[in-house]
Amino acid sequence: MTSNFIIPSPREFCAGFIHLLYPELCVACDRDIPLKNACFCLKCRQKITPFDLSSPGDNEFTDRFWGRLPIQYGVAGFHLSRKNPIHRAIHKLKYHNKPEIAEILGRELGQKLKLTDIQQMDGIIPVPLHPAKERARGYNQSLFFAKGLAESMQIPVYSKALERKKFTATQTKKNRMERFENVGEVFAIRQADLLEGKHLLLVDDVMTTGATLEMCGQQLLQVQGASLSLATMAIADL
Repeated sequence: MTSNFIIPSPREFCAGFIHLLYPELCVACDRDIPLKNACFCLKCRQKITPFDLSSPGDNEFTDRFWGRLPIQYGVAGFHLSRKNPIHRAIHKLKYHNKPEIAEILGRELGQKLKLTDIQQMDGIIPVPLHPAKERARGYNQSLFFAKGLAESMQIPVYSKALERKKFTATQTKKNRMERFENVGEVFAIRQADLLEGKHLLLVDDVMTTGATLEMCGQQLLQVQGASLSLATMAIADL
């Protein structure tokens, strides 16, 4: 008589035991997640809309930069609307000391991008925070997002290549014109030699008007031979 009982490997046994002690939690509501490597529980997953990655070079993300910034690809993980699970997750990330949320979202988006026809990129650059703001928050959420993407996509993060020279007020309550005025001449390249001739992926947490990404991108495209793509955790509905 043949037995159908399968003995788990030591690695599988340890992983299951660790999950029992430290279950993976939904990044939006903190419910236990039964699925390995998932970001959201099933209830929250049903309430969110993933960004369509079928046409990374021509979509609503890239449309927002038409005539403003020449980019190869523009992608996001999800659509952001007020009070949906993505909104709660990013609020926790930015204001409740949960930088690991950005890394989790980065890993998931990176895995999805590997299944598209996006050409290989050479490095990831997170939108920098001013040192004073980073000290106050304790971390740069865009850097953690970049690390998650890099882990899945197997490309380096250039965390020091771009710097924020000027402290700017929060962008969340500003209109479109105020945002553009606020980011003017704020960023500078620090490691141009490292970036020459490379396809760079510039990343941030949320894309709303695109003002911050545009200003950073303009600086990066001044590097000889550089090309640019953009990615965010979410894209806000306008």
